[in-house]
Amino acid sequence: MPESYEGKVRAPEFPSGLDWMNSDRPVALSEFRGKIVILDFWTFCCINCMHILPQLAKLEQKYPDELAVIGVHSAKFMAEKSSEAIRQAILRYHIEHPVVNDKDFTIWRSYGVRAWPTLMFIDPEGKVIGRHQGEISFDSLDRVVADMVRQFDSRGILDRHRIKLTLEKDKERDRPLSCPGKVLADAASGRLFIADSNHNRVVVATLDGVVTDVVGSGHAGLADGDFASAAFNNPQGMAIDGDALYVADARSHAVRRIDLAAKSVTTIAGAGGQAMRLHRGGHGPDVQLNSPYDLALHNGALFIAMAGFHQIWKMDLASGLIGPHAGSGTEGIADGPAAEAMLAQPYGIATDGDALYFADSETSAVRRADIHDGGAVTTIVGTDLFQFGDADGVGEDARLQHVQGLALHNGLLYITDTYNNKIKTVDPATREAVTFAGDRDPGMSDGAFHEARFYEPAGVSPAHGKLYVADPNNHAIRVIDIPTRWTRTLTLDWSRLPEAARTGATGGR
Repeated sequence: MPESYEGKVRAPEFPSGLDWMNSDRPVALSEFRGKIVILDFWTFCCINCMHILPQLAKLEQKYPDELAVIGVHSAKFMAEKSSEAIRQAILRYHIEHPVVNDKDFTIWRSYGVRAWPTLMFIDPEGKVIGRHQGEISFDSLDRVVADMVRQFDSRGILDRHRIKLTLEKDKERDRPLSCPGKVLADAASGRLFIADSNHNRVVVATLDGVVTDVVGSGHAGLADGDFASAAFNNPQGMAIDGDALYVADARSHAVRRIDLAAKSVTTIAGAGGQAMRLHRGGHGPDVQLNSPYDLALHNGALFIAMAGFHQIWKMDLASGLIGPHAGSGTEGIADGPAAEAMLAQPYGIATDGDALYFADSETSAVRRADIHDGGAVTTIVGTDLFQFGDADGVGEDARLQHVQGLALHNGLLYITDTYNNKIKTVDPATREAVTFAGDRDPGMSDGAFHEARFYEPAGVSPAHGKLYVADPNNHAIRVIDIPTRWTRTLTLDWSRLPEAARTGATGGR
């Protein structure tokens, strides 16, 4: 960014006829004269875009009178063009500024944007100052905005009146679950573990839905302690070993261990912030991680789908050492040795003890990595970052759309084909992908495989002939009978717990 923040070129006005969210009317850029404006060009699938959002939220809190952030959602995937899908993402990510659906890239082109995320800075007189592509830390953003405030104050052009917004979150009701991202069914103990992601907690139940415990206060954060005081921030995938439940705490950039017998939570990896660059790892609690999204456990080793690094990581639970297992850290799809293979935002992981299988979401791919030290990667289904769709078939003929979760059962991979709103099977041996349940259109209906509807299903786990599915935008857990492919919605019985736990009213956002 320049030392002088005076803009030179008039910022293009927003076109008419677009859908707006977090606003009860279309927004005009001219309404923000007197404010420093940041346009955030994003797409809700993108992990780098997700990482920018908390930094912008901190800026909005620090400069509520001087700064206005406006989200410009320019979709990568077809499913992201839906205004309702964007609205759901706004709720998931706690966005509290206006967002416009730029589904045809009209605003994107008018500002000459080329990558997600891009921040465009506009001065209080409506002129473009400059842009930043990619991620950026809060401290760096804060320095820039603080300098802008000083310069524009000295010129007397800041207007500190507050702009009132109508937020999407204010239209929502309290629910027992809020955007559950992952689920783990443990047949051995008869327990069901639900990552109640937007309530920042883990719900423990029986496989038939009787809730027995809640882990976490509901406050977003990274805090160890007993079940009532511990804090998570958007917990996701889990793995279990007896009474030890391991949790990928995505927005805390940490891996947590829940002792189900002692009813305590400890952090075993993650130093309390997002890593801003690739590194070799080290002792778990001393290492900064980057959006861990799912876990798989084998022979005392925890394998981690490290979405933000575009890598698979491995943690030795005995020594506490953690580091990369597969993936160069460059986003893309390329098979080969561990250090050369390219991955793209792995969101789900499972193992049969011989291989690791993972959902590589940004390439709409299902891939395999050697579980041993070689870590070599091969692709089962998927071809490119911008090749996606909805087609059953074998290998390169199959198409998925932002697959996020997978689990192994009787030699088949059951996957959440998230943006196609389907559950599919993938045979690792034949590379055949077949629709198992769901319709391409989003919704919430139970019934036979072709009648059932899901809304961006994200996590899946089998037990006793049933498939448990985390259905985030429906705020529900769905259960599919594997032999009949019949889907029903799991009814949770909260009667053993206090009333506050039934709506996440323990402090969740």
